[in-house]
Amino acid sequence: MLGPPVNLPKCYKWRRPATDLSPEIVGGPNARTDYHINQTPEWFYQYKGAMMLKVIDDGKFRDVIIREGDMFLLPGNTPHNPVRFANTVGVVLEQRRPEGSLDRLRWYCPDCGEVVHEASFHCTDLGTQVKQAVEDFKGDDGKRKCGKCGLLVESAPKPGSIKDPNLE
Repeated sequence: MLGPPVNLPKCYKWRRPATDLSPEIVGGPNARTDYHINQTPEWFYQYKGAMMLKVIDDGKFRDVIIREGDMFLLPGNTPHNPVRFANTVGVVLEQRRPEGSLDRLRWYCPDCGEVVHEASFHCTDLGTQVKQAVEDFKGDDGKRKCGKCGLLVESAPKPGSIKDPNLE
């Protein structure tokens, strides 16, 4: 049911007219280097284990650790990369996207920080659409090459490059 690169099954859609919320149960591990950007806020609750939410805050790359039992509210339009580790489970609440809005996936060069590629789509099925965008990026060296320094950016983190907070 849960499998990389996204680990986001279509499990249940709950809609209330006042909020239009969609809960997602997300497991680890995942294997992505893209940053997701959407106009609406996202609420994270970590049910089992810890996760890392890589964000770009005020132009700076930061890692936010969300431990078991913790909650975190991510403001809309914040580039973020949820890093989930083995044997972890979290809940994410997302809002239905406003009419005409576009979600974006953006890849940054790990060496120089330059934007390497950006894909956009109107979100109707996040798990499927993210997986397709990641596969498209992975299969096209032209999309993966940094225009500033020439590095070929990977679609998945290098093994051992991210420290698992569950092992601390």
